[in-house]
Parts: sequence; structure tokens; C-alpha cells
Amino acid sequence: MRTKKSTPTLAETNRRTEKWFRRGLWLLAVVFASFLIGLGGKIVDDLPKVEQSHELSHYIADKAQYEQLNAQKSQLEKRLGEHENALEQAQLALEKQRNETQSQREKYIASLATRKISEDREQNEKVFERTAEYEQLLAKERDLEKQVEQVRQQKLDTEQAIEQISGSLNDLETAAQPLKAAADRATELKVFLYRLALTLPLLLAAGWLFKNKRQSRWFPFVWGFIFFALFAFFVELVPYLPSYGGYVRHLVGIAVTVLVGKYAIAAMYRYLERKQAEEAQPITERETLNYDLAQNRLAKHICPSCERPLDFTNENMDFCPHCSVQLFKKCGNCQTRSSAFNRYCYACGQKHE
Repeated sequence: MRTKKSTPTLAETNRRTEKWFRRGLWLLAVVFASFLIGLGGKIVDDLPKVEQSHELSHYIADKAQYEQLNAQKSQLEKRLGEHENALEQAQLALEKQRNETQSQREKYIASLATRKISEDREQNEKVFERTAEYEQLLAKERDLEKQVEQVRQQKLDTEQAIEQISGSLNDLETAAQPLKAAADRATELKVFLYRLALTLPLLLAAGWLFKNKRQSRWFPFVWGFIFFALFAFFVELVPYLPSYGGYVRHLVGIAVTVLVGKYAIAAMYRYLERKQAEEAQPITERETLNYDLAQNRLAKHICPSCERPLDFTNENMDFCPHCSVQLFKKCGNCQTRSSAFNRYCYACGQKHE
């Protein structure tokens, strides 16, 4: 049987111990990537802070007027708070006075009723006293109402002054907004180019490793670096991609999709062409199959060579009907039919020739 001892690759295996070793190596790749990501984050944090931006006030043309208006607005807002507290106190005092006036009015009405019934001189004097007290309370209530109205007017004047100053501030900020937007776009582009200069070499190195070293014996470190490069691309670069209304991000997304799709389509057709070329060659000229890879494909009920599905329950099928590779043969010692990819006969233990 055609077999070949080769350098261990990422091909699956049926050995349980080797499977656990490979799982551990993939865990090593993840751990290695996490440390690389941590180191990359520290480097980015320690780089010059090019992404710092200024507040809108930095772009105001007349900063002296802007600061003066803000100071006046702060004073008026403080005064407005004082007016609100004074109004609340005045309203409470007025409410209390109204209750007291209402109580005195009820006593006054009761005194008038008593005077009509008794016509007593002493009752007349009490009526006069209650009338004077009632009028004093009414006068105090009117004074408190005037005080409440005065505080309300002061509060309204202050609110109108704040509104006027806010309008002036809004005019200054509206004029400065285009300047800030332009500066923010320039900073955004600078941040993207700065991060691109750091990320692009990582992506190029990861692409080379993926193409040439992803199945080498050092694959945990290779894939760890690839994971790190992908993290740097999607976390450290993509979020800082300039938007410009969404056009740039959509165009970049289209370009990346086309490149990845083109690579995937080309890889698929290369695979199909390679398989077709293998099937067209004489069986003796075909590439020797990896033992573990062949066993795994057989376990999935597909041809180890052309990878097409087969009916392995057919006891008369010794060769693949698609590529003619031998699937089963009889043992030279005991004539037991077994897989042509087995190294030893499972019935007698004789090594296959």
C-alpha cells in the first residue's frame, strides 16, 4: 500500500492522545495570542495621544465675548435659582396667610350672627374688633400677593435674559461648528493613518504565515500571531476608519469582501483543478495519501483521494468509481477483505504489502 512518512501537520488523527495534544496546542495558540494582544494594547496606550481633540470653545472666533457671555449666563442662572427659592417661600407664606385670613373670616361671620340674635352692646364691640383684625389680615394677604407677583416678574426677567444670552452663545457656537468638524475629520484621518502604520505590517506578516506556515509543527505560535493580527485589525484599526458619512467604510467593506471572495473562489477552483488532474493521472503517479488523513476521510464515508461520498456498504466496491484509487483489498496471508489504507490486517495481523 502507498504510504509516506511525513512531517506532522494539522491533519486530523484518530489517536485520542494526539487529539488531546492538539487541543492543548490550540489552547497554547490562544494564550500566546492573548499575551500578544496585551502587549499590543500597552504599546498603543503608551504611544503619543494623537487622537486628542479640542472642545467647541477652542474654535470660537471672539473668545473674550464668549467667555463674558458664559460668565453672565452663570450669574443669571445663579440668580434664577435664588428667584425660584424666593418664589417658593413667598407662595408658602401667602398660602399660610390665606388660611389664617379664612379662619378669621369664619370668626367674623359668627360674630355678626351672634350680634343679630342678641343685640348685646358687648357683642358689638367684639364685632368691631374682629372686623379690624380681618381687614388687617386682608391687607397682609394683599401685600404677600404683591410680593409673589414681584418675585415672579423678577424670575421671568431673568429667564428672558438667560434666553437672550443663550441665543448669542448659540450664534458663536454655530459659526465655530464647521471649524471643529474640519479639525475632527483631520484628527480622525491622522489617527487612522497612525494605526494603519502599526497594523499593516502585522497583517502582511500574518498573511505570509497563513500562506506558508499554518500547517507547520510550530502552528500554535503561527496561529497565535494570526489571531493577534486579526484582533489588531478589527479592534485597533477598523473602529478608527474614517467614516465621511459612511461612504469610506462601505467602500472599504466592499473592497475587503471582493478580495476575500476572490481569494476563496480562486482557492476553490485551484482545489478542483488539482483534484481533476489527480483523477486524470495513472494511479501510480498520484500523490501518496497521508495515513491519518485517509483514515479520517474513510470514517466520514468519503474517498480518501477525490473526497467524493461513497457507499461503503457495497461489498463489491474495491476501487473508487470516480478516481480509481484502491479502497479495499484482500490480505495476502488470510485473504480477509479489509481497507487498503490499513497497515496491518485486522484478522491475522499480517502487514499489508
